[in-house]
Amino acid sequence: MKTNHFTPLPLLLYAILFLLSACGPIVNQIKPPQTLTVDQQFQQQSTPIPTLPPYRCGAWASNNTPGANSSISIYARLTKDSISGFAGVTAQAVVHLKSGDILLDEQQTSGTDGYVAFHLLLAGRQPRLVPATVDITFHTPASPTTCTAFFTPQ
Repeated sequence: MKTNHFTPLPLLLYAILFLLSACGPIVNQIKPPQTLTVDQQFQQQSTPIPTLPPYRCGAWASNNTPGANSSISIYARLTKDSISGFAGVTAQAVVHLKSGDILLDEQQTSGTDGYVAFHLLLAGRQPRLVPATVDITFHTPASPTTCTAFFTPQ
């Protein structure tokens, strides 16, 4: 007569598979999206449109990367209520260097196109690769209007 011997090998394999599956990655369930509600009065609210200032200006340097001993020009333009230039307004320029501020002596008056130009001799006063700025202030009738140009000596 033949007797069957119970071998624990299949049971051991099932136990190992069970343990390995328990150490597997955790599956996260997808959470339902949150419900968004918009108040019906939202569309009735209005944001005020900002008013444009009566005077606007822009400024720039003739060369944004001049040599340390170069001479550059700083230009600025003043406009009033539109893109047309505003004439007859005086302007002053202040250069902001690492060593301190320099008020340019010459005071300019904007031409019929609204432009002014200032000339600046750097003379090595600003270190290489250190940015500098120039504030141009137009003395407009209501209040001063200032714009800024920049350059970085190379």
